[in-house]
Order: sequence, then structure tokens, then C-alpha cells
Amino acid sequence: MTSPYEHLFVRKMQSCIDDLVNEGAAADIVEPDNVGAALALMRSKEVPQSKIHLTYTWIGECTEPVQWVKEHEHDYDEVLIWHGNDPDNVDELGAEIYLDIEGVRHTITTSGAVYLPAGTRHCPLGFNRVDRPFRFSALSLSPNYGSDEHTPKP
Repeated sequence: MTSPYEHLFVRKMQSCIDDLVNEGAAADIVEPDNVGAALALMRSKEVPQSKIHLTYTWIGECTEPVQWVKEHEHDYDEVLIWHGNDPDNVDELGAEIYLDIEGVRHTITTSGAVYLPAGTRHCPLGFNRVDRPFRFSALSLSPNYGSDEHTPKP
């Protein structure tokens, strides 16, 4: 018997790089070498009832600073999430991230998250160093991704 809820599952994450376009950069943007594939954990494209857009990617090692995301803002709330890969020390990120919020630089070295209310100007976001890979997710409290620097594709 097929479950009446099967349509609510995402069983294979699809690329969502076309949703993001790295905040207004050209469509032929090349992601930094240490940034893995941008995958959709949940979005309205696969689950039409979804009210969120949730991405997932691996960030690989780097020894030199790498800028990833450019400055932008959204008309919806967003949560950025980063977590290390050591189950014996879940707080240890194994990296040093930088993130600007309204022009104020923040340095992050532990697993965690940040809540960005709608209209909050944020980024650049990048990595001063990554000693070992970690996971990064962006939870947009909107079914579709968009920002003042990028209009979502229909």
C-alpha cells in the first residue's frame, strides 16, 4: 500500500544552484573550489505544500580565505546553520567562518546557527580557513529563495 503522505517526502536532493545564483552574480558563477554541490532538502519545487526553502552543502578544506556569498537581504526570515562532523565533539566546527550582519563582522568557530530577520542586510560570508569539511544549510522561511540581489526563476 502506498502512503498518502509520500508526496511530502524528498527522497533525493536535487541541485538548487539555480535558485541561489550566489546573490546577484552572473548565472555562470563558479562556486569556490571548497564548496560542494548546493542541494535542496526541502522546497516548493519538489513539495508544492512546502512553506520553506532549505539547502544543504558540504564545505571542504581551505587554508587561504575564501569569500562565498555576497552581501544581500531577504523579505523573509532566514536561518543559516553550520555544524562540524565530529560526533564526539559536536561543538567543534573545524573551521573559521566570517559573516557580516548589517556591516558588523562576526567570526564563527563552533557549530551553530544565526537567525536573520527579514530585511536584515547580511554577508559577505566566507571562510578564513577550513581544517576539515563541515555541513552548511540555509533555511529560508519562504517556499522560494529570493533576495534584493536575485529574483527567483519561475
